[in-house]
Amino acid sequence: MEKIQIQQLLEAVDFIDFIGNKDAVISEVVALDQKSENCDVLTWCNDANLEKLSNLNCGTVIVSRTFKERSIDYNRNCNFIIVANPRNTFRMVLEKFFAEEITPLISGSAVVHETARIGKNVYLGENVVIERDCTIGDNTVILHNTVVLHNSKIGNNVKIGANNTIGGTGFGYEKDADGNFQLITHLGNVVLEDYVEIGNNTCIDRAVLGSTVLAENVKVDNLVHIAHGVKIGKNSVIIANAMIAGSVVIGENTWVSPSASVLNQKRIGSDALVGMGAVVIKDVNNYEVVAGNPGKVIKTLDSKS
Repeated sequence: MEKIQIQQLLEAVDFIDFIGNKDAVISEVVALDQKSENCDVLTWCNDANLEKLSNLNCGTVIVSRTFKERSIDYNRNCNFIIVANPRNTFRMVLEKFFAEEITPLISGSAVVHETARIGKNVYLGENVVIERDCTIGDNTVILHNTVVLHNSKIGNNVKIGANNTIGGTGFGYEKDADGNFQLITHLGNVVLEDYVEIGNNTCIDRAVLGSTVLAENVKVDNLVHIAHGVKIGKNSVIIANAMIAGSVVIGENTWVSPSASVLNQKRIGSDALVGMGAVVIKDVNNYEVVAGNPGKVIKTLDSKS
């Protein structure tokens, strides 16, 4: 790729201080632990790993103000960009200078029903299926082999990975007069609001009536199951292997950790945290942290944090 001048990078981020050579350039990004004799590399370092900087021979590192406060011994061939939040600044740099741009395209193997409405600058990968009466918003990306079933509503700037099923029939059965399980017809849909992101191999089921809703900026990892009628509030995160059962309501800014399970019809408040592998069988209030099986409240977060 084309080399980036340090000065260009500094103009693009909100930095507190800079130590080093502003005439240096960057040609690639590397992990902090990756040994490199190339001085044209960029990485970042959190406060817990600052001592590792003394082992670097060269390159540019994004660090916090703690770096200066602790007077870390470092090689003078290194450059340091001091910011408030190194990881977030590194994210911004990757997005601006290194992210691969996806050109809007509807692949030749994609199948789009004539009644579906597709917005501007949309990318549909190979073998994507968009069924009848679906809406796909502007600047949305849907990767290979993902199926969006009928009447699903997907907003603007949504990113959906590969091999997902959006809007499938939920697992809702009732016994008939003979005691045999019979599927309940699902007439609802799935709504993904703006800036939602879905990983790979995830299933989000349609509601029986009404909608399964992921509100603005919800992020869902790989291998997640979100059942019929679930409501997830803005800016919440659902991580790999989590299972959210039917009609669960999750508030805003809530974190559901890997392999957690939430029993149907439970309510999880805003700014809450469900720990790794937790089994939630009772409602969770705002700011509560739940862990274990069965899930129990282990602490309450500071509402000001």
